[in-house]
Amino acid sequence: MSEDLKIAVIGATGAVGEAMLSILAEYGYGKSSVHALASEASLGKTVEFGHRTLAVDVLDDFDFSGTDFALFSAGAGVSLKHAPRACEAGAIVIDNTSAFRLDDHIPLVVPEVNGDLLDQASRGSIIANPNCSTIQMLVAVAPIHSAAGIDRINVATYQSVSGAGTKGMAELARQTMDRLTFKEVSPDVFAQPIAFNAIPLIDSMQENDYTREEMKLHWETRKILGDDRIRVNATAVRVPVFFGHSEAIHLETVRDISIEKVREVLAEAPGLELVTDAGPAEQVTAVTHAAGKDAVFVSRLRRDLSHPRGINLWVVGDNVRKGAALNAVQILDRIQHTTG
Repeated sequence: MSEDLKIAVIGATGAVGEAMLSILAEYGYGKSSVHALASEASLGKTVEFGHRTLAVDVLDDFDFSGTDFALFSAGAGVSLKHAPRACEAGAIVIDNTSAFRLDDHIPLVVPEVNGDLLDQASRGSIIANPNCSTIQMLVAVAPIHSAAGIDRINVATYQSVSGAGTKGMAELARQTMDRLTFKEVSPDVFAQPIAFNAIPLIDSMQENDYTREEMKLHWETRKILGDDRIRVNATAVRVPVFFGHSEAIHLETVRDISIEKVREVLAEAPGLELVTDAGPAEQVTAVTHAAGKDAVFVSRLRRDLSHPRGINLWVVGDNVRKGAALNAVQILDRIQHTTG
């Protein structure tokens, strides 16, 4: 039963950690023994968990003995240091950082896509949560891959500032006010001003002139779909939106598939809402559809005029919710209902 579980949320004072606590309460874990953990700098703070308020404990001092699930979202360095400690104590670690995503021995899971990998999860194991932009893209394209195979994906992401955490959101708010009051704008979190701008660089630049954020889409897509033949060409852009990532996806299938069949498989796909025959006011956007919602939304589905097996679609999702916190809780929930 969920009320018998001991759950630790690491990074509880961050945007994703707070969302994890909220979603755990929504998903029926409100009576569980939940521990909110963060660095020593957060000692004395409190966080909301359903109708309860939790005191924040220091991660370095926490004893994971008896912990059933440990949800990490406090940075890769923290996960590399403390996730093995949680595993040794018998917890199932669900990690939302980049620390373990590309480890061949650790499953990288989007429950709607490859949730079957969770059926064998055991105590002391680690499950990796994919990058936020990867999660929403694969919820949308995996059904097409199952129906006709995917040869190649071209994707441009338009990513909100919440992907850079609370500091990123504060910077957008501050710069917006500065712009509107004709003050000088000085960037701190981002390399260039983000207010009323679009920055074509997220994460560090790699030797191949792609950013690490762009390469994550390439690496993670292949691992999750289990197909190293899929080619992913990505451009990641930071945009002045608080919550919700948007993606313009252009894919090429291996086998012929009609656009009507694509529409059918997307309409039946779990975790996805397809909006068809929409007028200008109904096209899905990060603000009007995705923010605060569990689902990934798709509109602008159409045949690519430049390729005989090409398909275009516009995809939006809440990067903090589905792109991080909800995906982790869905992993926990599936494991609990499989083994609990």
